[in-house]
Amino acid sequence: MLKAKPLDVLTHIRHGFFTREGGMSKGIYASLNCGYGSNDDKAAVRENRARVAGKLSVEPEKLLTVYQVHSADVIEVTEPWTPETAPQADAMVTATPGIALGVLAADCAPVLFADKNAHVVGAAHAGWKGAFTGVLEATIEAMVRLGAERNAICAAIGPCISRDAYEVGPEFRERFLDAGGDNEKWFVPSGKPDHFLFDLPGYAEARLEAADIGTVSVLGQCTYQDSKRFFSYRRATHRQEPDYGRQISAVMLRS
Repeated sequence: MLKAKPLDVLTHIRHGFFTREGGMSKGIYASLNCGYGSNDDKAAVRENRARVAGKLSVEPEKLLTVYQVHSADVIEVTEPWTPETAPQADAMVTATPGIALGVLAADCAPVLFADKNAHVVGAAHAGWKGAFTGVLEATIEAMVRLGAERNAICAAIGPCISRDAYEVGPEFRERFLDAGGDNEKWFVPSGKPDHFLFDLPGYAEARLEAADIGTVSVLGQCTYQDSKRFFSYRRATHRQEPDYGRQISAVMLRS
């Protein structure tokens, strides 16, 4: 479990960016796969999530994840749901103690939020599409509606695919350039004709900084390059593996 210093100093929350290590899943899912959306044994996933919940000192049924769809949709959480009834969204916020907001990722950026003073936390799944369409700003706005103050919000970007491992085609880059601003700076030539390397963590960090919140930190680990510690969708694709696991990141208010 990795931690972000700006969140770790807050005594009213618990958080963690979990790696793929420490679970019971086998094969390509070894070992702490927390994604029910994978084809892994569901009993193994359930046990893995229970182990994560134990590290956070919360009941397993109160470690929640949504059905992620690469949107900018945020929901307010006041009570648990079951894996079968998980709502479709890509971010959650809560002012309810004892509920852990979890984000699943395997290259996309998990982003955890907490207000330094108010008892409000948030979690967002920010792949390129979610970040591009505003999931991070929507999470901040949802936290503010619950009583958070923008300049007191800390955000931490967890392990995700780095620029050096994220090659994209020209149509991907054009989408960002068409949006205006200085989006061109998030791309560098990859060495392959008409292909570029995209800086997802840098782009997400810039969006958060532009939202004028208190603190933004980036853990800096690359999910693609570190196969021992992280699952990676892109690495699994390049290896022609049939599926991939998901690591989980979570934040909660202490009860």
